[in-house]
Amino acid sequence: MNIGTLARELGAPAKTIRYYESIGLMPEPARSANGYRNYAATDVERLRFILRSRALGFSIKEITGLLELWNDRGRASADVKQIALQHVSEIEQRISELQSIRQTLIHLTQKCHGDDRPDCPILDDLAGEE
Repeated sequence: MNIGTLARELGAPAKTIRYYESIGLMPEPARSANGYRNYAATDVERLRFILRSRALGFSIKEITGLLELWNDRGRASADVKQIALQHVSEIEQRISELQSIRQTLIHLTQKCHGDDRPDCPILDDLAGEE
């Protein structure tokens, strides 16, 4: 299968697939006589794994580790679980930070009159004047 077909099948831009190849997440595919990339079924599975991992927010570094575990049939599932739980912890931290940002913005918008006057507590806060 060529890169265009692969991209359509998995819903990923060809540029993304080439990027994953350039950083080593995807192996260099075989080339046809005309020089076009030719992907095998194993490449499709690997790319699907990478895309799903990215959709769940794993970093490139984490995906590299997950791919190594995926390919190691002698792996311990505890190793995979540890990576996933660490990722959950990082997500929870980001959620907490976003909730704090949200509360700050709600507070600032409640203090702002939103009228024709130039006074704006939101801008004052952003400028560090509050």
